[in-house]
Amino acid sequence: MRKAAERGVDPKTASATLAEYGAAHWDSAMRGVEPKTLDPYRAGWRLRVVPTLGHLPVTMLTTGLADRAVTKWITQGCGPSTIKNTLAVLARVLEQAVRDEVIDRNRVKVKGWQREFGRDEDGIDDPRALALPDWATLETLAAELVAASAGEYQGWGDAVMFEACTATRIGEVSGCRVRDIDTDLWLWTLRRQTTPGPGGMLDKRTKGKRARTVPLIAEIRPIVLGRINAARARVNRAMPDVTAEEREQALQDARLFVGPRGGRLASGVLRDATHWDDVVARLGYEHLRRHDLRHTGLTWFADAGVPLHRLQQIAGHTDPRITQRYLHPDIKGLQNDGQLLSRFLAAPNSGPQIPEELARIGPDQRPKTASGPRLAPKLRVVE
Repeated sequence: MRKAAERGVDPKTASATLAEYGAAHWDSAMRGVEPKTLDPYRAGWRLRVVPTLGHLPVTMLTTGLADRAVTKWITQGCGPSTIKNTLAVLARVLEQAVRDEVIDRNRVKVKGWQREFGRDEDGIDDPRALALPDWATLETLAAELVAASAGEYQGWGDAVMFEACTATRIGEVSGCRVRDIDTDLWLWTLRRQTTPGPGGMLDKRTKGKRARTVPLIAEIRPIVLGRINAARARVNRAMPDVTAEEREQALQDARLFVGPRGGRLASGVLRDATHWDDVVARLGYEHLRRHDLRHTGLTWFADAGVPLHRLQQIAGHTDPRITQRYLHPDIKGLQNDGQLLSRFLAAPNSGPQIPEELARIGPDQRPKTASGPRLAPKLRVVE
């Protein structure tokens, strides 16, 4: 306490419990946090941090205490996202305490807690396992979702096809506007996403915080043109008495995909309106979620031979290791690699073991020396 007073820290602040300090300095600690993120932060603070650690003075918090708290939250059934948000809000409050010189550094940095969860390798480490197998299955899914919806609204199926074939997120599909689509080059400049937030659906930057360009393949171009025509019809009905220039501007600002009443798309809305869970179960894809349409698109792009760096740009990933999970393992190539080594060990002086070359020359014409690999030819001096 004396050292805190010497640094100019209010004694009441220096001796405050975590709950008291967080309540007094919440706004400063949460400065810069997006409104959508603030809600789960508040929940994590109120439901987990305060009941578990809130009675302790800020100066007494240690990594061990936080680690035991995380273990408790996991045993209570909290999921990985919940734990992550809870630790994030705790870290923000403690970083504020560092800035206020209540503590010298943030000692609460819990690592490795993700290992406490039994990770489903097929569902997390291998996103390819979540992808639909082929184009016909995607078409069937879209048609069944439309048939199951009230009024058989075609827009639901179009959104599903568009999301899968562009390998994007449902929020990015919802945020797409007519002006983002280049129908000459057939490219989509993806600039925003529309996601639920405080007060309703909000437009915000993409998850990667930067715009990216996505190709629009020939198979979905009729869908895009149909959605543009539908947007034009909506604008004409809503603005019958304006000039052609104003109407065109409104069309460019119109959303490409909307609900049957003109509302913004959301994952939950799509699920409920199309009876998603029942439809995918009937088709034999009980695991399929809306986000798995993105996994489908990225898997198809990878299988089509799109290079890793281009696939990363299409996906909007900041880490190429995430993108690499979509690449198909080249089993045949690995087997050939093993055969090359076996042949080299059997005949180490026979040169590179190219399967095509070996097949051409035949087994009887292959060199059969065993003097070991010759790294360089022997040279002699010629006078």
